[in-house]
Amino acid sequence: MDRESTKDVDPTDAEHREIGRGLLEEEMGPSSSLAHLYRGEIHRMKFWRERLDQTTYWAIVIMSAILTWTFSSRNNPHYILLLGTAALTAFLVIEARRFRGYDIWRGRVRALQKNVFAYGLDPSAGLEDPNWREKLSRDYRQPVIKISFEEAIAHRLRRIYLVLFSITLSAWVIRIAAFSTRPWPESAAVGSIPGLAVTVTVVAFYLLSVFIAMRNRTWQSEDELRTEAVGQDR
Repeated sequence: MDRESTKDVDPTDAEHREIGRGLLEEEMGPSSSLAHLYRGEIHRMKFWRERLDQTTYWAIVIMSAILTWTFSSRNNPHYILLLGTAALTAFLVIEARRFRGYDIWRGRVRALQKNVFAYGLDPSAGLEDPNWREKLSRDYRQPVIKISFEEAIAHRLRRIYLVLFSITLSAWVIRIAAFSTRPWPESAAVGSIPGLAVTVTVVAFYLLSVFIAMRNRTWQSEDELRTEAVGQDR
């Protein structure tokens, strides 16, 4: 190669793009800065994961307490279960916001795992994303939310909240159908609000939750375990 062509080639470009090659071979290892970077991102991801789990924990505790109190006496009003559903909805909104933050740190961890460590273990598979360094650099320069609020809601509905809503609303149906001296829809009334209107609102809310959770979409979040491969790589 002559001198002119050498000037046009960055000698470190190939090295940078193949940073994982030989990473885990004998007498090799990640650089100190990369190791600390990865450790720091794991810590951040773990912290946000714990925040998600805490929200879920309190949602389950409150739901359990409301169910226990509602069925402890026939005289307890059924609409407490609807207030419990409203509380679960508030927890769902909070958890969706936290999930959007959690996705930032998890995305960085997965970028390093796929393009550094996985490549170091098996370079023959190639890089997951040849432009991962540029993308990760931009993310460090200006972190941004990468998934929509609606997608975050869908994730949390699929994981836990659709089950909680199903339990709470099923308990409500049992409460107004089997534990009331009045027939439906009168038994579903809340104050001056007719029972039929209350029932329609509850059914519409549940169907909307199912639609948001189950509708087809292009997922933007990073590896949310949406596929299964039982027994693979065992």
